[in-house]
Amino acid sequence: MTQVKGKELTFCESVNCMVDRAVEVLDLEKGVTEALKTCNEVLQVRFPVIINGKIEVFTGWRAVHNTHRLPAKGGIRYATTVNQDEVEALAALMTYKCAIVDVPFGGSKGGVNIEPRNYDREALQAITRRFARELTTKGFLSPATNVPAPDMGTGEREMAWIADTYKHLRPDNVNYIGCVTGKPVKYGGVVGRVEATGRGVQYGLQEFFDHTRDVKSSGLEGTLEGKRIIIQGLGNVGYHAAKFLSEEDGAKIVAIIEYDGSLINENGLPVEEVRQYLTKEKGVKGFPGATYTEDSSAVLEMECDILIPAAMEAVINAWNADRIKATMIAEAANGPVTFEADQILRKRGVTIIPDAYLNAGGVIVSYFEWIQNLSHIRFGRMQRRYDESRGHDLSRTIEEITGKSLTDSMKSRMVRGASEIDLVRSGLSDSMRHALQEIIKIKETNDKVDDYRTAAYVIAIEKIARSYLDIGVYQ
Repeated sequence: MTQVKGKELTFCESVNCMVDRAVEVLDLEKGVTEALKTCNEVLQVRFPVIINGKIEVFTGWRAVHNTHRLPAKGGIRYATTVNQDEVEALAALMTYKCAIVDVPFGGSKGGVNIEPRNYDREALQAITRRFARELTTKGFLSPATNVPAPDMGTGEREMAWIADTYKHLRPDNVNYIGCVTGKPVKYGGVVGRVEATGRGVQYGLQEFFDHTRDVKSSGLEGTLEGKRIIIQGLGNVGYHAAKFLSEEDGAKIVAIIEYDGSLINENGLPVEEVRQYLTKEKGVKGFPGATYTEDSSAVLEMECDILIPAAMEAVINAWNADRIKATMIAEAANGPVTFEADQILRKRGVTIIPDAYLNAGGVIVSYFEWIQNLSHIRFGRMQRRYDESRGHDLSRTIEEITGKSLTDSMKSRMVRGASEIDLVRSGLSDSMRHALQEIIKIKETNDKVDDYRTAAYVIAIEKIARSYLDIGVYQ
């Protein structure tokens, strides 16, 4: 794909260029390649809602990129940046993301062009329920075919409203609760979904640092402990990634970039305190114990070990890529590095852990929630007490054989059955670690692949193309 001189590619074009780079590695028919890149369906709706006694008209989209697996999966975002190009690009990323981490979903994405902070709870509920009605009646919301989840500007609350709206429109669907994921736990959600994307970032980086050769080739060494990290965006993803990496892995969050400015502290910022301050004050300016600056672009370009863009797409682009001083970029957001910037950074030797892999924690745990919804039984119900009973038997056997009593703490560890959060985190960790191992293997064994993004896309495209060829592509 050719770039117009002086004009950067759109988000959708950028994703397709990254696909093209991986396709060059594979021997695929041209028709299969075009089928892979084509967005199957795009719904655009305009709907009126009465807000404070006045009618306002909102525009929303739902794009379905690929249905080689069903249902198609992807979040719904509320932001003023939402447009058709964005939702198509994000839907495509979802297709590749699910294939990379072996989640049997197709790719979809949706959104409403709205600034949610300008509306109160009652207004947002009316807007959300009306959008859910549009999606349902037009065939873009169903536990069998299209399952949304939270994204930028939405959360558990909005997902509960969507599920309840679908239930009333489709009262005969016993699986109605599975029409969305990311719901409140008491309304069919799963423990660990809110933290899932950020936790996935942590697990992905942990696995990377278990590969000594890759760490060394990236210009780093050792473990995550002590690594200087800059977080761009302290929303749900950035907050959890920063919290877990600092509190559990010993990394130092030396800077946090937010919409009203940035905080810097070379000794490390207290992530939880910053998050509470941000929530209360609606910004980071004035936070004690840190240097504040309004020049967030300069902070993005500061020297650090790992830069984690965790908010919007295209924050690293052709205009600032030459000034990025991070040794590694870990893409926690969708599309934070444009295709042009990716080319510049690769030539400079900057290691990039791609969004199509690192951002997949949310959809992995969404898959767990969807499975639990369709099975109508919570995780652990059938085996937890059995595991505890086996633990008691084992501890008694050890005491009988050794003639010594185990301490209470030893017994407690042996007899403890796995809780729902234990199972969710275990499944998430296994999925993230196995996927990165596959990516590294492709990078090491394929002479045509020299970066992790291309390796990830090669894996995704091979899997999707294989399903096309196995079942046949019909007119």
